[in-house]
Amino acid sequence: MSNSIVIAIDGPSASGKSTNAKIIAAELGYAYVDTGAMYRTLAWHCLEQKMDPRDESAVGALCRHWNAELVCTNGHVRLLIDGHFPEAEIRTAETSAVVSPVAAVPFVRDWMKARQRECVRFGNLVMEGRDIGSNIFPKTPFKFYLDASPAERQSRREADGVQENLAARDQQDSTRKAAPLMVPEGAVVINNSGETPAETSTRIISEFKRLQKLAASD
Repeated sequence: MSNSIVIAIDGPSASGKSTNAKIIAAELGYAYVDTGAMYRTLAWHCLEQKMDPRDESAVGALCRHWNAELVCTNGHVRLLIDGHFPEAEIRTAETSAVVSPVAAVPFVRDWMKARQRECVRFGNLVMEGRDIGSNIFPKTPFKFYLDASPAERQSRREADGVQENLAARDQQDSTRKAAPLMVPEGAVVINNSGETPAETSTRIISEFKRLQKLAASD
């Protein structure tokens, strides 16, 4: 569906992208796409194949030939590998530690970009990641960039039981050559420090509806 609506939600780790994107997708009846999970799936696959995830050439070759397939189940778009979605495996500390180098490989980003753009075949989307509004769907009028204070983001990660050096991850994501993390041009920036997901998602939906009216009047 080339006329699908895409709500792009970008931001760093623990900024509330996933939680809010899921709420918004459910509220609007749109399909939810977690692009970070796609990169995590490839990172996990590298580990499963005993491959060095920092070997750019090897990672690119694996991505070129892996048996991956996009599906939409219960409103969630997922990337299956050999017919399986490794839901728990991609959230381990081991996988988290190697996502950034895998995601920085130019061929991987090009491959993911093509697959992520294909998601419009599932209808209207709420897609979250780190380069949705800047690289994947730069022409969508519905761009949001979520952020929160470093202390709050770290606290959220720890509350989820995830050990991750957010400062290091931010540095890697914002300085990589291929589609670095940035505030997309024209994005609505929302700092949700101290807010509940319900409060943040309500703000985003309200702003989306305002932007939708503006787009319709053009």
